[in-house]
Amino acid sequence: MTDTFPPNQQFLLAARPVGLPQAHDWKLHEQAVPAPAEGEIVVKVLYLSLDPAMRGWMNEGKSYIRPVAIGEVMRAGGLGVVVASRSPRFAVGDHVAGGTGVQRHWSGPADDKNAGFVKIDPRIGNLTAWLNLLGMPGMTAYFGLRDVGQAKAGDTVVVSGAAGAVGMTVGQVAKRMGCRVVGIAGGAEKCRFVVEQLGFDACIDYKAGGLHAALKQHCPQGVDVYFDNVGGDILDAVLTRINMKARIVICGAISQYNATAPVKGPTNYLALLVNRARMEGMVVFDYAARYHEAVAELGAWLAAGEIASHEHVVDGFEQFPQALLMLFEGRNLGKLVLKVADA
Repeated sequence: MTDTFPPNQQFLLAARPVGLPQAHDWKLHEQAVPAPAEGEIVVKVLYLSLDPAMRGWMNEGKSYIRPVAIGEVMRAGGLGVVVASRSPRFAVGDHVAGGTGVQRHWSGPADDKNAGFVKIDPRIGNLTAWLNLLGMPGMTAYFGLRDVGQAKAGDTVVVSGAAGAVGMTVGQVAKRMGCRVVGIAGGAEKCRFVVEQLGFDACIDYKAGGLHAALKQHCPQGVDVYFDNVGGDILDAVLTRINMKARIVICGAISQYNATAPVKGPTNYLALLVNRARMEGMVVFDYAARYHEAVAELGAWLAAGEIASHEHVVDGFEQFPQALLMLFEGRNLGKLVLKVADA
């Protein structure tokens, strides 16, 4: 196998970041790709999913998933093609998605629980869509909106991070459910994208100022569901507009992930009491047994041209440290994906 493939390049976590990850927090490592033993496969990684959650995985401390250890391959979702197999589960040439880590090749048992590889069908959607609409962001949006947010026709749904991977799907699914959808995004270009290409009813540019006034203007009947991807001041502002029995879905808090001070909690939380509202966190892994439901429905909409899966692709494995920072600098439009190799 070492004669067949070049050395495997991997990005290892070298140190726990303070604030934004820096170059010295990573180590580029090379090692041979081992020949598969019985029951094992080798996957050539084609694309990696870059997600805000990765920043949390670098921190030490208790969370919904163990932190990445120092010296360990950085955790990441990805997809690739099976290039060697001694397992009946996957054949050479199969496209698979799972926890590949930030590396050019993944090798190990085909049923590795941490990798959780599943075969994907490129005929349903292009490969990058399997890291977006048909992947973890799409699953997060689908179950977060429907199961946690309990959105229904006629609701006013507000979603922050509306031009990002999860937010763009939340809004599109909510529109299909008959909701009024208002996005919040940073910058005029993102707001135009959200309204003109994704079909939101309105989008508020939080960088332009006047967030409270804009929420009042675009949500005259109040907010029934708030899907929060950013936390901080935006969460606080939306809480002032919630309706009786509103549902707030806490999906992420990207505004806080690189903070060196304590996380800023909502000062307007008593709005939950006054309005008998509910704020609930959600982690997509809790819905793993039902992913097939979301893939079937979202895939059908995608095939019919009724929903979009927009990916922002950065080319080049070596670009990983810089590409990851794009998430926290707001420079991606849609799902951020790193291209590792040609199919």
